[in-house]
Amino acid sequence: MPLIAIIVAALAVGFEQLLQLKFGALGVIAFVALAVGIKAKNSMIGGIGAVILVMLLAQSG
Repeated sequence: MPLIAIIVAALAVGFEQLLQLKFGALGVIAFVALAVGIKAKNSMIGGIGAVILVMLLAQSG
């Protein structure tokens, strides 16, 4: 069980670093807002995070 937790944590940190590399600090903030919104079942916070991520993705493409 601890091995699975370590692997999941490593993947989360790796994904966060990839987001920061590609989209900067705003991408990380948007991802955190989306994750917190989903975890807390708060659609406003999750929606804000999702909108910011979509805007960042549209800008880079």
